[in-house]
Amino acid sequence: MEYSSAEESVKLVKSGNRVFIHGGAATPVHLVKALQERHGELKDVELVSITNLGDLDFDKPEFRKSFFFNSLFVSANTRSVVNSNDGDYVPVFLSQIPQLFRENILPIDVALLHVSPPDAHGYCSLGTSVDIARAAVDVAGLVIAQVNPKMPRTHGDGFIHRDRLDAMVWHETELPEVNYSSKISEAIVDIAKNVTSLIEDGATLQMGIGSIPDQVLGNLYGHKDLGIHTEMLSDGVIPLLEKGVINNSLKRFNVGRSVTGFMAGTRKLYDFVNDNPAIRVMDIAYVNDTSIIRQNPKATAINSAIEIDFTGQVCADSIGIYQYSGIGGQMDFMRGASLSEGGKPIIALPSTTSKGDTRIVPFLKEGAGVVTTRGHVHWVVTEYGIVNLFGKNLKQRGKALIGIAHPAHRELLEKAFFERFKP
Repeated sequence: MEYSSAEESVKLVKSGNRVFIHGGAATPVHLVKALQERHGELKDVELVSITNLGDLDFDKPEFRKSFFFNSLFVSANTRSVVNSNDGDYVPVFLSQIPQLFRENILPIDVALLHVSPPDAHGYCSLGTSVDIARAAVDVAGLVIAQVNPKMPRTHGDGFIHRDRLDAMVWHETELPEVNYSSKISEAIVDIAKNVTSLIEDGATLQMGIGSIPDQVLGNLYGHKDLGIHTEMLSDGVIPLLEKGVINNSLKRFNVGRSVTGFMAGTRKLYDFVNDNPAIRVMDIAYVNDTSIIRQNPKATAINSAIEIDFTGQVCADSIGIYQYSGIGGQMDFMRGASLSEGGKPIIALPSTTSKGDTRIVPFLKEGAGVVTTRGHVHWVVTEYGIVNLFGKNLKQRGKALIGIAHPAHRELLEKAFFERFKP
């Protein structure tokens, strides 16, 4: 197959199609922009995706007339349109998004991908994001690929033969980069120290997105025989792998290899994973399968939250009714870790918001989504301490959480606690 222009390739998209957009650092920005340029001749095109990175604007009025963004996980550049009449959000566990595609609950007409060049055998790689893209490729009616020599060729489930591609567009460009270590505060440093104290030698780690997990990784140089089975990989794992702190020797599956569904980081990370057989980038239906996660030793899941109420209900995806992100894989790993022998599901969050409001609250905001239920929550960590809510009743939970709230808010929280639980 010959390469064609983005403008020619996206003509395969028709009005009324559902179009999958490859996500994360693999967002095919060049193809998406070419598709958006066709807004005047298209209508009722539904876009589906998880997180998008890169220089994209889905919020222009002219695009809203042609495209409906049906998000599976909301990102910064889709937040506005998803919270409007021209978009919406599908609440779903990350592990089950492939099921939506494969069982034709959300059938995919066209998949827009960002891949590495074909190798000597004709195989391209989904590179930094195999996650839900593997299922989308398997079921899509048409597949259009942005081919980029700067996309790493990753091992795992992400190989696609060029014969599967209906159009190929050569476009060399740098991948979007994310540097979580640049967003460190004193509170995050303290939170990371508290989380680190819970991690045992031989643990299998899942690190969520953000600066807290990345900071935790920087604290683990004294640990031994750690493993990685995580939905997302960042730069923080590189020195731990190089020094043998992470060796994956005790895992039940993929012994000696780190497993992830996608990655987001700097060019250093993308170069590190390129053609590296020690890193396996897998279908998210496998990576986030609770029955797989639970079999790894001391599975330790580290995730964050927007707010948590006195009873342990964790909101991690919305601010009231405003859809901020998504359910993602938090519950997949919180449940999997809780069922693992010696496992620890951890919610780690700053005690306050950037505006100084408390994140430990008597009640979640009206309309807020519950991502991790109070039946699933175990360890909760702030910069002020660590509590384990597992086995505690409602009053015990409230008192414990107030004890790790910001001191400036504890008096008001104690008054609210008395009003709710007064004799």
